[in-house]
Amino acid sequence: MDRALYVAMTGAAQTLRAQAVNHHNLANASTVGFKAELAVAGAVGIDGTGFGARINAQNFMAGTDGQGGSLQATGQALDVALKQDNWLAVQAPDGREAYTKAGDLTLDATGTLRTASGLAVLGEGGPITLPPATQVNIGADGTVSLIAAGQSDSIATSAGKLKIITAPASQLERSGNGLFSARAGFTPQPATGAVLTTGALESSNVNVADAMVTMIELARNFELQTRAMKAADENAQQSASLLRMK
Repeated sequence: MDRALYVAMTGAAQTLRAQAVNHHNLANASTVGFKAELAVAGAVGIDGTGFGARINAQNFMAGTDGQGGSLQATGQALDVALKQDNWLAVQAPDGREAYTKAGDLTLDATGTLRTASGLAVLGEGGPITLPPATQVNIGADGTVSLIAAGQSDSIATSAGKLKIITAPASQLERSGNGLFSARAGFTPQPATGAVLTTGALESSNVNVADAMVTMIELARNFELQTRAMKAADENAQQSASLLRMK
């Protein structure tokens, strides 16, 4: 009986983990540039004498859904939507370089270009800091231009260029807070040409309808697993009762 109980127990535990991943995706269905996390279930045998019939259900993180989200026009000069497989380089809280699809940018009081979450946006030489300006624009190639305060509206100067790399989602790993980093052994390459769309944002690629269906399926799976555990326990109790009667 313990074999059935073990299989059902591990299945229920991994179903809860799958639910956590799905709930996290649903919670970020409206987060700019969010990429859904993928998880798949598998069976893993347990090594060791006497454990040949023990099978451990386990969830494997299958990476990130690299499919692009829809573009939402905003008309804001500092909003950018990265092209497919292009990522904006930012300075993570620990100081290291990280990548994001969140293109809702802003300028802080010191003129530093930041994401909506407060991370410094990196250029080719480090964080981009701009002088006081009456107008700031970002070109399709990532070039930042501005009209400095006190200058004629016809005089625009280049003030740096966004650091944008190109990489499929499979070559990046999630590092928390919506950020990604390069996998070991992979060196991101700079993106070239028209790498972004200005005045627009990329929405989350989470399919809410699919996520809701998955949530219902996982809830039913968990219920089945708990029923199996209960049935195994009841069978064990009945077997013990029969032995006591002998």
